[in-house]
Amino acid sequence: MRHGGERSASLPLPAGPAVPGASAPPRGDWATLRRLLPYLWRYRWRVAAALAFMVAAKLANVGVPLLLKELVDAMDLKPGDARAVLVVPAGLLLGYGLLRLATSVFTELRELVFAKATQGAARSIALETFRHLHSLSLRFHLERQTGGMTRDIERGVRGIESLISYSLYSVVPTLIEVALVLAILSMRFDPWFAVITVAALALYIVFTVTVTEWRTRFRREANEFDSAAHTKAIDSLLNYETVKYFNNEDFEARRYDESLERLRRARLKAQTTLSLLNAGQQLIIACALVAMLWRATQGVVDGRMTLGDLVMINAFMIQLYIPLNFLGVLYREIKQSLTDLDRLFALMAREREVADAPDAVDLPLPRPGAGDASAAVAQAPADWTVRFEHVQFAYEAGREILHDVSFEIPAGRTVAVVGPSGSGKSTLARLLYRFYDVGLPGATADAGGRITIGGRDIRQVSQASLRRAIGIVPQDTVLFNDTVEYNIAYGRPGASRAEVEAAALAARIHDFITATPRGYHTMVGERGLKLSGGEKQRVAIARTLLKDPPILIFDEATSALDSANERAIQAELRSAAQGKTTLVIAHRLSTVVDAHEILVMEAGRIAERGTHAELLARGGRYARMWALQQSAEGEAPAETR
Repeated sequence: MRHGGERSASLPLPAGPAVPGASAPPRGDWATLRRLLPYLWRYRWRVAAALAFMVAAKLANVGVPLLLKELVDAMDLKPGDARAVLVVPAGLLLGYGLLRLATSVFTELRELVFAKATQGAARSIALETFRHLHSLSLRFHLERQTGGMTRDIERGVRGIESLISYSLYSVVPTLIEVALVLAILSMRFDPWFAVITVAALALYIVFTVTVTEWRTRFRREANEFDSAAHTKAIDSLLNYETVKYFNNEDFEARRYDESLERLRRARLKAQTTLSLLNAGQQLIIACALVAMLWRATQGVVDGRMTLGDLVMINAFMIQLYIPLNFLGVLYREIKQSLTDLDRLFALMAREREVADAPDAVDLPLPRPGAGDASAAVAQAPADWTVRFEHVQFAYEAGREILHDVSFEIPAGRTVAVVGPSGSGKSTLARLLYRFYDVGLPGATADAGGRITIGGRDIRQVSQASLRRAIGIVPQDTVLFNDTVEYNIAYGRPGASRAEVEAAALAARIHDFITATPRGYHTMVGERGLKLSGGEKQRVAIARTLLKDPPILIFDEATSALDSANERAIQAELRSAAQGKTTLVIAHRLSTVVDAHEILVMEAGRIAERGTHAELLARGGRYARMWALQQSAEGEAPAETR
């Protein structure tokens, strides 16, 4: 029988589903941009080159209407003039085509040069976020909502590309073009052309920013509901079997549909306000174009301007207002990209609950593959003595799990911990792995006791070296959606196929693997769901044997196995534990009778300790537990195996 209650009893239940994005208040847009700048600064020469190409492209683009004006004016020739055929069309049309080509070439060069900076920044931020999430404590990962979090990461990385693309490729070029057009209009014509253009631009920008700021909340709402819907879908699909067990497909569909309905309403609001924004923008542009063309037409009639001037002004206005048509979209997308990026940076800013001390040192253990870990134990057995010294711990305030727990696991010896569910057994393994630091919420660091390896407080040791020194077969085994070979080799990446097979043989799963059509290339499915509980546990045992660390933790390592396999694997585990410091956590007492010392936990305290024989002789809690289990298995209570 598999016992999984201790784990759930020790961990606090989450208070309720978190609102996506509610973990941290949003920072300002400029603060987000400042946070992004260092990633782009690494590519500053590419940024400078891209800006140079962008300016060149805009100069060529502004030159097109100027050349078009000359072309139109030059066509005002008397019939039969040879220049009409030989000079004007050939020279000006060729120049017109070259300017158009130059605009496209410089634009493509800008994108080509800056693509490496954009993709490099996105890659760096994505990798840094990934590493940071792995460095956060177990508490964060137990409370997170995977679907919403992955959505935030995906949108944040995409937001980097969108932000750079829209700002550098659209907004900045438009501003440069506006400045150039205003300068030309002011110098060549009366100032009213520049006044009309500036007034229209100012009104357009104020209207766009005001309406977009107002409607941003609808877009943010839609994103939050999108994350919530995604979270529900992912959670339901990950728990596919549970849904089927309780025939709750319709219930899950209704929950998902409720989220989709909220998302639909939020998106409808966003679309309605977008239509209002677009209509207002078109009205402003239309009025400005009418005013400009009326003044230009009047100038032609009065003889102050040529027909070419009218064509040039019209071309300038078209070139200017076409990108402005998208200003609302650009502004909205930039704001959204900043919002998405801010959520990503908020994840990166999450403080590490468990962090290495500034002066942390490595445990003296060779890196995986650099040598035999058991040899390290043989060279310095005292270095791997584990001590819990007056350890106190609580997952949350007011609910203490461990009370003044002290014990020692001498180097090369085995200590077993038994007790009822919720007594704090698995918490010992989490603390030794330093998923949490010892202590009580609000208390000083020294008040919670300490855990040492070889006399060294594990808080003064780097987490990487600590976890390299420990191997665990957990109570609940979760596998990667990859091959059996990959999951076994995960214990020591880079291990040879022969070493993987040797570990599988020791864990008594080699025959099962070779009997499958694809052998070691068999896919195990999402979280290993294609394998039975016993098969997953044997894979976990195999990868721990392959890791071969000096400290071992067996947390109900054989709970999912049948009796025959359990006895065979127990012999392998005893052999693997020879010369290693071993902590065994068990409900089934028959699996720990050979331990050098057995601790009986009750309500977070050590109630009894001693060898199997000593504890039976005392007739206390352990003896009663033994009698109860032996009676349940139909054997004599006093029999010792």
